[in-house]
Amino acid sequence: MVISYDTFTNDFLQKITEYNFLRLEENVRQDIVDGYMKHALQQFTVVCKNVIEYWDDDTREVYLFVTTQTDFDEILDIITEGMLVQWMKPYMYKQENLENMLNSSDFSAYSPAELLKRVTTAYDECRQEFRHRIRKYSYDHGDLTDLHL
Repeated sequence: MVISYDTFTNDFLQKITEYNFLRLEENVRQDIVDGYMKHALQQFTVVCKNVIEYWDDDTREVYLFVTTQTDFDEILDIITEGMLVQWMKPYMYKQENLENMLNSSDFSAYSPAELLKRVTTAYDECRQEFRHRIRKYSYDHGDLTDLHL
């Protein structure tokens, strides 16, 4: 099955409310989101080696070894979840948040340090969900005869 990068992009953009993406030029936004997708695909293929054949930046297509629409929908959801992890990472490592956390003498419920803590927690939860979905897909669709038990 051949899937366009745009399919992943559209599904990802439906999961976020990032208004800064709307202000970016189309090619800049496309490059950023494509980068998120490639990171997610790489992490997915580490565990699920026989699902994604390859992706081609020239044609902007991903080649999958799936036969059903259900499998494709599940992979699409997993990859876009991984894209969310990549999207959240810069918020966690934003310099002004880190400086505020390190220089804050009072840690109130409204402080920048508390904001960074909450962003970090959200990022960790998103990353754990992505990893869980990869493992679940691998378990549900994997071949146990390859385990050499």
